[in-house]
Amino acid sequence: MRAPTLLAFALCVGALTVCDASPREATNRPRRFKVNEIAASLPDSSDKVLVDQYMTDTVAASSRVFRVFKPLLPHHHTQCDEYLYVLSGRGTFWMEDPKNQTDFGPGELLYFSKNTVHSLPDILESPVVFMSLDIPRRDPEDMHFEDPEHGSAASWGHANSDEL
Repeated sequence: MRAPTLLAFALCVGALTVCDASPREATNRPRRFKVNEIAASLPDSSDKVLVDQYMTDTVAASSRVFRVFKPLLPHHHTQCDEYLYVLSGRGTFWMEDPKNQTDFGPGELLYFSKNTVHSLPDILESPVVFMSLDIPRRDPEDMHFEDPEHGSAASWGHANSDEL
């Protein structure tokens, strides 16, 4: 029952103010974030598949805001459950099986447990921006494509906004 409590906390905190601490600071001290301002600070375009900005990054969980620029190929994560809250945009998303593909839009929460194959095949309306909560923390290298020809976590086209 711990995960929903953390998610509720993250969603509530999302409407408040950004602290002066570094976003990637590994700390358990209370912090506040203006999620919509973080989303607005992400670039309008990128040659990457997505660009993200971490809010927290601790052993217990990581939270970030990310913008998707290109379809996300089928993949899974082995280390964490993932909660994706749709801040803006519309697209299609499937979990477990492409037959489960449905549209998503602002205000929806997508949840899947570790090892669940998932994909975002279509961007219908930009910008597609999510707030993500990974429990426990997901290492950025924990991205495993179902088709090995699609590459690896290191090659797939991700950038942290601090790196741009």
